[in-house]
Amino acid sequence: MFVLAYHRTYGLHGAITRCTNNFGPYQHPEKLIPKTIIRGHLNLPVPIYGRGEQVRDWIHVLDHCAALSFVIEKGKAGEVYNISAGNEVSNLHVVESILELQGIPKNLVQFVEDRPGHDVRYSLDSSKIRSELGWVPEHSFTEALTKTTEWYIKNESWWRKQASKKMLHPTPWKLKW
Repeated sequence: MFVLAYHRTYGLHGAITRCTNNFGPYQHPEKLIPKTIIRGHLNLPVPIYGRGEQVRDWIHVLDHCAALSFVIEKGKAGEVYNISAGNEVSNLHVVESILELQGIPKNLVQFVEDRPGHDVRYSLDSSKIRSELGWVPEHSFTEALTKTTEWYIKNESWWRKQASKKMLHPTPWKLKW
């Protein structure tokens, strides 16, 4: 709202972007995809909040960066651009896909109580950025998830420093930090 207000009031050359859930290398270990990869790799139960029916539209971080470049180079000041890849899947599907990529049985999934205030669905219509600016995501969900899983397995030295017991806890909101 501030950017739009400054655009209208002072002529600020700014645009707004809104993006769905990003994933890829270097994502913090507390997030769903890295946490699942790491816990699976360590042969620990993989927590799923509620029944895992929450739906997210996942986008690879490089596709998000490319979309931002399109907005910077081609976008119109004062406009809002939604960025999504059209990969709406449930959290349970994401977790089961990662375990399958790692050759880990799905019985490692552990259903835990749902996180307070956990939204049922995150999704955006990105038709505007696609039609007006010509942006389209380059990475399929399956390909990007495969490469991300491989990256975390190969780069244990990066995440090991951050992946504390608190970070990887099944219900971290219950801990005293």
